[in-house]
Amino acid sequence: MSEGSKETATRVQTFMEPTPEEPPDLLLRHLHASRHGLSTREAARRLVQYGPNELRRRGGRQWPQELARQVTHPLAMLLWVAAALSFAVGSQTVAIAVLLVILLNALFAFVQEMEAERAVETLAQYLPQHATVLRDGEPALIEATALVPGDIVVLEEGDRIAADIRLLSGAVDVDMSTLTGESVPVLRSAELTDLAAHRLDAPDLVFSGSNCTGGEAQGVVFATGMHTQLGRIAALSERVKERPSPLEAQVRRVAWLIACIAIGMAIAFVPVAMFGAGLSIRNSVVFAVGLLAGNVPEGLLPVITLALAVAVSALARRGALVKRLSAVETLGSTDVICTDKTGTLTENRMRPMTAWTSSAVVDLGPNAHVREPDASITALTECAVACTNAFLESGEPGDGGPAERAVGDPTEIALLFAARLLGADVDPTARERRRRHQYEFDPTRKLMSTLDADTACDWLHTKGAPESVLPRCDGVLTPDGERIALSEAERARITSQVEQFAGHGLRVLALARRALPPGQEPPARDDAERELCFLGLVTLLDPPRPDAAEAVARCHSAGIRIIVITGDHPLTSAAIARQVGVGGEDPTVINAQALGHLHEKQLDAFLADGREIVFARSSPEAKLHIAEALRAEGHVVAMTGDGVNDAPALRSADIGIAMGRSGTDVAREAATMVLTDDSFATIVAAIEAGRQVYDNVRKFIIYIFAHATPEVVPFLVFALAGGAVPLPLTVLQLLAFDVGTETLPSLALGREPTESGTMEQSPRPHNEPVIRAPMLVRAWLFLGLIVAALQMGGFFYVLTRAGWHPGAPTGPGAPLHHAYLQATTMSFLGMIAGQIGTAFAVRTQRASLRSIGVFSNPYLLAAIAAELVLAAFFVYAPPMQALLGTSALPAHDLALLLPYPVTVWGADELHRWLRRRTAVH
Repeated sequence: MSEGSKETATRVQTFMEPTPEEPPDLLLRHLHASRHGLSTREAARRLVQYGPNELRRRGGRQWPQELARQVTHPLAMLLWVAAALSFAVGSQTVAIAVLLVILLNALFAFVQEMEAERAVETLAQYLPQHATVLRDGEPALIEATALVPGDIVVLEEGDRIAADIRLLSGAVDVDMSTLTGESVPVLRSAELTDLAAHRLDAPDLVFSGSNCTGGEAQGVVFATGMHTQLGRIAALSERVKERPSPLEAQVRRVAWLIACIAIGMAIAFVPVAMFGAGLSIRNSVVFAVGLLAGNVPEGLLPVITLALAVAVSALARRGALVKRLSAVETLGSTDVICTDKTGTLTENRMRPMTAWTSSAVVDLGPNAHVREPDASITALTECAVACTNAFLESGEPGDGGPAERAVGDPTEIALLFAARLLGADVDPTARERRRRHQYEFDPTRKLMSTLDADTACDWLHTKGAPESVLPRCDGVLTPDGERIALSEAERARITSQVEQFAGHGLRVLALARRALPPGQEPPARDDAERELCFLGLVTLLDPPRPDAAEAVARCHSAGIRIIVITGDHPLTSAAIARQVGVGGEDPTVINAQALGHLHEKQLDAFLADGREIVFARSSPEAKLHIAEALRAEGHVVAMTGDGVNDAPALRSADIGIAMGRSGTDVAREAATMVLTDDSFATIVAAIEAGRQVYDNVRKFIIYIFAHATPEVVPFLVFALAGGAVPLPLTVLQLLAFDVGTETLPSLALGREPTESGTMEQSPRPHNEPVIRAPMLVRAWLFLGLIVAALQMGGFFYVLTRAGWHPGAPTGPGAPLHHAYLQATTMSFLGMIAGQIGTAFAVRTQRASLRSIGVFSNPYLLAAIAAELVLAAFFVYAPPMQALLGTSALPAHDLALLLPYPVTVWGADELHRWLRRRTAVH
């Protein structure tokens, strides 16, 4: 082996088997890395060498086992019994046909489930996980799959940890429940070491799959992909199957109901055929097998799955990533949306508007003309720069939008824009050099503070909600930079100014500072954030989204209640709610800080009267209490959130909705749905899609049920006539109808566009069964009877025209045998023609077909075209004629079939018109 090969092998061994417990500098040397990170070229080389940082599914999906599962499904087992009975009585043709039905249904179900799984799995490409790393010495945001051993990763609150990492500096709180099952966050710090601890318990290591719930740190990646602790678990674990959704469970029960009905009919038909029609036991069993096989709904479950998967894919294209198929149906019954204000109802593009101190007011709007700042304004801007973690690169702020590159929280970015307009230096390098300690933003305190070094003292800089900052202040800065006592009159003037700004829909931040002795240990937070000197206010404008008002109006027409839960000032929250239409002209606003002191019954009373409420100054705990209270009242709740502390509320809600742009990885992990555009309008679109899916499921259930009547009536006529009427439909023709012509239209109905008026209906009760009595009446006793009447009419017309009378022989060799074959063909085609009319009829439950458009579902038109081609093949192809007992029909008989679809659809259209007219009057 050459020296170069030996060196490469050594490096591979080092990377694949690092020792993260060793001293940091030694680990970095073994990983051929430095604290400044890898170069872009080196990272690319390692990515090729070690592959993407992702978990691989070993062996993939085992398709033979999945296909075998389809032919051993309980409903498929009924068909196996039917085939066995056919073989037992010597009817090999029927038995082979039933076996063919089993295989075709299994293949169909298998293909549809594969399609559904593929649709869900491709969602990952829409929302890749990201990580912040040092590349070429600078922070860079990359996809987590591009992490490699030796990368220096920057961890912050809300990040999902994407690799196994040894901390080099800082400390973080980590939720490791995915690995250990313990939900209580644990502290991980670069300063802590314990060589005797188990690797998962090592205090300076964090692992892939865990979540950073607080703090900041930097660390070096020592394992990626399948070499992480999570990868080892994945390699040992079997793939977990998702439980069926409530809708799928309901449909499964429906399928069993249909199967039980079919079994009952089949069993009852045998004695009726033997003693009523005088058939032999062999023929009686064969006909019973036909009834059984024709009514087993093998394709129903995969059609449901495909409809849900199509909806999930469509929503992904519209900006809503639904992580579970079952969530689509839950969206359809949502009747309360608990939404954030910032970024959901508003644009989340904060623009600085005003800087206010006790002695000066500076306009920061688009046409601002900033004069030379006094000492109070200068101190305000210095605090704004110091107490942020965002950073700006070169570029002009323009109209308050982003510079060439702005990274960080939108509020902090707007603060930096304001500070730069006022002449401050916003260089993040200088800021980080001066910073000694950071007190993270606390959603309960609504404060963030930093401890920054200066020449003569250390400064504690604080920003936050005015009602949180002002009580901690006992001084105020004068224009010449002197601190004086904060009088009650001045405190009242500041409070009045805050309310005035908030009443105009502006977000208001208060800034303060305090001098501390230099070089001492950072004090406890309660000791630090007191005796502050008030510096001033900065107001920010976050305008409502252009589509928010329309989306709110659609919710109101759909019977959906909106509750706004925000951390903003009550007056700011009320102004934005009023602009978008939540709560009317005088929205009810409740300070959520009081919720902690409310009894559960008091909170229930606020929520019970159906009013739209704005909860201002809310905390994550308040969000959770509101979600739980609404669910306890029986509401189906959708809850938005973006922060780490929102995770409990997102999990508690029926539909947790995380923000894709501004949200944290933890929130996205806890949520059921992720909005890639953070827009409230997308939530409304998802609810509409949920309603659409549920409506479509009911449509093709009615479609399938409606054909049970024309399938059963020919056998009943034959049996009740005591054999005087020949069988109007053969068993093989029935099987051809079920397997050959019914499947494609049912699939197309699953892609039916939203029916007009869907969002003008109240939400359906979440416990409402998928099948209701009116649906059965419409399917069995209305549409089904019409198709059966047309079918039997065509049968008797062809037969009597040839001279048949009751009791006349029609078997092989009889003069009427050819006429009988044509009559059964007419009956078979009559069912298909009636089926086309049924497909158009069930496209709408209330409105007229014209209102949704006859040609608005191209999938259905294509399915009907394919169905007609298949029917022609069954009737005119000599092999199919011999197998199914069909015979070519003359043109004048085929012409009689043309009115069938229009008759079925027209009767249902008239019925729906009468219902609409009755509802109006």
